[in-house]
Amino acid sequence: MESTEGALAGLIDDRALLGRTSTAERVADILRNRIAEGLFPPSTQLSEKAIGEALGVSRNTLREAFRLLTHERLLVHELNRGVFVRVLTVEDLNDIYRVRRLVECATLRGLGEPPHPLDALQAAVATGEKAARDKQWRDLGTANIRFHQELVALAGSPRTDELMRGVLAELRLVFHVMEDPRRFHEPYLSRNRQIFEALKSGDAAGAETLLASYLDDSRRQLAEAYERRLG
Repeated sequence: MESTEGALAGLIDDRALLGRTSTAERVADILRNRIAEGLFPPSTQLSEKAIGEALGVSRNTLREAFRLLTHERLLVHELNRGVFVRVLTVEDLNDIYRVRRLVECATLRGLGEPPHPLDALQAAVATGEKAARDKQWRDLGTANIRFHQELVALAGSPRTDELMRGVLAELRLVFHVMEDPRRFHEPYLSRNRQIFEALKSGDAAGAETLLASYLDDSRRQLAEAYERRLG
């Protein structure tokens, strides 16, 4: 309950982002970002009344935003019960990582000659390292997601960026299965930096090799956590 109340308070701050041209798409962007930040965990019921009041949008606008996010597999509508943040399955997890491998590794493989615009990637690494020093483990998970968003952004493709925003928001829902977020996220900090340093030195092929191993290890850890939970 406390977590949901905190998320709603954050939505009140987000209200200013809507401006005078509030649309269902922009509401969906805000809610997607909040899910990606871990503020709405799986199985959380989303109240039309509370969220609509927090953002200052009509019920019809909010329902359209919910419909968009349901299409993205982030929410689910249960008859006579309402709208809930989706609980992902092991099959979802495996499919997410299949897409990540296809997109993220291809991004590095398709990079042209260095130097590459790595400032945003470097900032994501630094943000993660600061979150670890401050023992803010949810923020560390958010920084990790941002790292991968910025990595894919190196492709310079708005369509790929849009695809990955949804995929990585789903990934955040998967992260909730980990009982110890620190133990899961912290080891990947150094691996993020290794990938960044490889790209900085112009070794895109080496960065791709590091990334492929990284994704395999991450998927395996999460799959094992799902198996323990189901068991």
